[in-house]
Amino acid sequence: MGQSQSLTFAGKIAARKIKALRRNNPGACGDFSLSYAPFENARNIKMLEATLSQLEQLVSELVQQNQELLGTNQTLSAELAQAKDENESLQLSLMEQEEKQGATVARIQALVERVSAGPVNA
Repeated sequence: MGQSQSLTFAGKIAARKIKALRRNNPGACGDFSLSYAPFENARNIKMLEATLSQLEQLVSELVQQNQELLGTNQTLSAELAQAKDENESLQLSLMEQEEKQGATVARIQALVERVSAGPVNA
């Protein structure tokens, strides 16, 4: 195949591609449309960029919210630990008060029994 035949063959292929594009291009028939592939791709790219931008914003907000929640969680954990310590201290104090109250009741009962037993001879 000579060089001239090669160019002719390449020209025929190019002509077929152009004809195929014309058939798929509504603007070639006089009806201009943005649904033609290059415009559709540009529109899709803009939509994807907008969606990506929204996703970036949402991710940023979620990261910030996560940081705030982690801080709140740490604060609440510290407060819980302090409340547990205070609760334990109050329970120990209550047990000591119950012991003292039990001893006081025993002493009062002993005094009541002595008084009920009758006069004491001195």
